[in-house]
Amino acid sequence: MHLTSPAVNGKCVPMARDLSTPHSSASEHIKAVSLKLFAERGIDGVTVRQIAEAAGQKNHAALTYHFGSKEALIRELIIDGARAIDVRRNAALDRSADAGGPRSVLEVMEILVETSIDPDPPAWGECYNRFIVGLQMSNRALFMDAVAGRWNTGYQRCLDAVRSLMPDMPADLLNQRLVFMGGAISGILAGRETELADKSRDHPMWSHPQTLGRVSSALAAIIED
Repeated sequence: MHLTSPAVNGKCVPMARDLSTPHSSASEHIKAVSLKLFAERGIDGVTVRQIAEAAGQKNHAALTYHFGSKEALIRELIIDGARAIDVRRNAALDRSADAGGPRSVLEVMEILVETSIDPDPPAWGECYNRFIVGLQMSNRALFMDAVAGRWNTGYQRCLDAVRSLMPDMPADLLNQRLVFMGGAISGILAGRETELADKSRDHPMWSHPQTLGRVSSALAAIIED
């Protein structure tokens, strides 16, 4: 039996599995493979059959069995990644606050960048930023409905910290620059993932130990300069 959530834009949409229920190893593998495929091809470029085959599932109904539908799987992937980032981000902000910070816009940008990186990516590399950038371009409504303001508290804390550090900048100008920064961080980190996923050659710029720090500096410049 399929569960449905309240209507969105006049249509009932499938609900994701209850997130308090543990997943089997098979379903976790399907999720990991799906995230990679969606990151590479976009959500509209991948079929349920292709996901099942890539996950080594002989039964093409495996995805429906574990998740109910492709859309429910996508929603769960959105929430999984957003929640993990939010937990890391809030923890980093708490550590900064305990030390008397954040003391600068650069420090806030460093927190945003560092917490957007998966500390334990799969063997084929990080995928979430590419997945989210592609999803927001093709179906932003789905992304916003899945997140529903629940998994971005750390991001909002970062924006509030920047506002407190920039009291003399007009609010409309600062808010505009924060929007520019948000778009830039997503695009830059998605581009980084794409390059590092290419194992056919080295990527000295993206693998350089100072690159992420330089990204943070560039984001700070968008806001401050």
